[in-house]
Amino acid sequence: MCLTKLLTKIMICVLCILCAGVAFAQGEIKVGAVQPITGRFAFAGVNINAGLEDALMMANEAGGINGKKIKYIMEDGQYQLDVAIAAFKRIMSRDNPMIMYGESTGLGKAMAPEIKDRFKILYSSTSFSGELADAAGNPFIFVPGPTYADMFGVLLKYIAKESPGAKVAFFYSDTEFGKDPIPAAREMCKKLKLDLVGEAVAQVGAVDVTSQVLDLKRKNPDFVIFQGFVVDPVQTVIKQCRDFGMKTKFMGTFWGASKMIIDNLGPLAEGYMAVNPYMYWWNEDVPMIKKIREYSQKVHPKVAYRDNSYMQGFMTGLIFVECLKKADKAGQLNGEGLVKALASIKDFDSGGLSAPYTINNNKFPVARVWKANVEKKIFEPVSDWITVE
Repeated sequence: MCLTKLLTKIMICVLCILCAGVAFAQGEIKVGAVQPITGRFAFAGVNINAGLEDALMMANEAGGINGKKIKYIMEDGQYQLDVAIAAFKRIMSRDNPMIMYGESTGLGKAMAPEIKDRFKILYSSTSFSGELADAAGNPFIFVPGPTYADMFGVLLKYIAKESPGAKVAFFYSDTEFGKDPIPAAREMCKKLKLDLVGEAVAQVGAVDVTSQVLDLKRKNPDFVIFQGFVVDPVQTVIKQCRDFGMKTKFMGTFWGASKMIIDNLGPLAEGYMAVNPYMYWWNEDVPMIKKIREYSQKVHPKVAYRDNSYMQGFMTGLIFVECLKKADKAGQLNGEGLVKALASIKDFDSGGLSAPYTINNNKFPVARVWKANVEKKIFEPVSDWITVE
């Protein structure tokens, strides 16, 4: 009889443990990510990953999603499409998250059909591709800022205001990343009555850009906008143009708005401008930057600086959390509910990390123009927030 009672108690305990495990699983929200932790984009990928994870873990510290904790699951995609696709599918099969983050434009485009028809999860990524920010074609995918075309729009609107009728040239990489905004940028030049005098194309990391620079010299544009590069061959182009005595002003989109480019260019960064939808680490008066720095000091005490790529990951995390809260409150914590929540975002307060965001075709087409301060080695704003309709 005693043995029977003992076995009964053991069974009850086991059942309690199992039930507790089920309850814990039900109270856990999984967010997956494929990040470029190694490979040629790792210098940014490590920061992006840290930004996204910090935003999610800070939300957990603040109570999670109405008491439900977020579990972050990440694998390295190495910035190689086949590796990234395999990692994406592995996370979906093993962990079944309701949100995923991807490492590249290529991964987003490759997985878009399955995200829409099979997985039905909320998805964002490192990419600002206009093709991905399409609520009709890709309802589950959003861009956490302006698209590359929008960024060109911000720069061109700035140019048109400061130098009406200016001569402009585009210098972009022979990649999807580089070509993505060019058709829209051509149309924007016409609309703003800017004179598009030339386009130059080069490979990422190109060493010899002599022919492209000579062409720029002949056309002598007032402004050159780089797209599809992070550093090389930007430095080479600017140096050779300066050696020719050209007074051209150079600009870049988000991936050219990193402090790293100022560090690499040195004195050549004088006058360089870039578009960025987020504030920088050194903007210490911004409430969210204060929170980030305080959290980093506590959790990452050896970290002294976070680049703009971190802010992109962090902003994406803030939007994930906002969508989760809205969907959970509506009793629809699933892909469809998250998409409805995304579509309802209006004047989203990011604590000053960005302008108040309102969703527009699964993107947030707002940013400002920043100019390099060579002496301080930082970017400073030279425009207010500019919206591209």
